[in-house]
Amino acid sequence: MADCDTVRIRELNDHARQTFTGCRVVVTRGIAELGDEAVQKILAEVRDYDQFTPHNDPYGEHDFGSFHWGEHQVFWKWDYYDLDFTMHSPNPADAAVTARLLTVMLSEEY
Repeated sequence: MADCDTVRIRELNDHARQTFTGCRVVVTRGIAELGDEAVQKILAEVRDYDQFTPHNDPYGEHDFGSFHWGEHQVFWKWDYYDLDFTMHSPNPADAAVTARLLTVMLSEEY
């Protein structure tokens, strides 16, 4: 993937993650079962996440994160679909053809 595509994907991912706009956000059953207050705090952690390193973000797209919430390991990740959510996006760097899906889960649900 071209460097300009990586930069654009990162920009789109960060904006969508930090604002929860231009995307769909899904929490798994494990996250939901922690209760409404915990879900809201976990989602705030996802929005504020900035711990990207070459180890956890090898492609520089800011498409995955991991943090501890109490005794739980929480993962979040991006998936890219076409606008109908029927197949993968033809170009994740192009918001006009990509539907972003952010999934927030417990590590054991991955």
